[in-house]
Amino acid sequence: MASFVVKSAPRSEGADWLKFDEKTMWRGKDVRAGDAVFIFAAEHNGGRGLYARGVVTEAVRGEGSRVSLTVKRTSAATRPLGRTVLRPFRDLPEGGPETEIDRKLYRQATNKIAGVSSEAAAFLQGFF
Repeated sequence: MASFVVKSAPRSEGADWLKFDEKTMWRGKDVRAGDAVFIFAAEHNGGRGLYARGVVTEAVRGEGSRVSLTVKRTSAATRPLGRTVLRPFRDLPEGGPETEIDRKLYRQATNKIAGVSSEAAAFLQGFF
């Protein structure tokens, strides 16, 4: 099972089912049903960062680099993780999972679906 992050406009944090239609970057096109996904509400859209974890139930490739996902939310984040928390890790030369997540989500303001390493996924798992 692969792991992905989704950064999108804020959604209802209590919803059990979530739908996304976003651009893909960083192996985001590889997302498939059954994959784990960590969901971030984009701060530039009024969100607060990581808020949920879920499982992809459907992934449909769209035009160009877009993918539409249906996600079953499995849990809510128990502590904050967003741009402000990750910023100090941005330019570390031998950065760990925090650096990877910051670069993939916040180097560009674009909402997106992106693949993450198993190290980054294990780090994110600690927020649930």
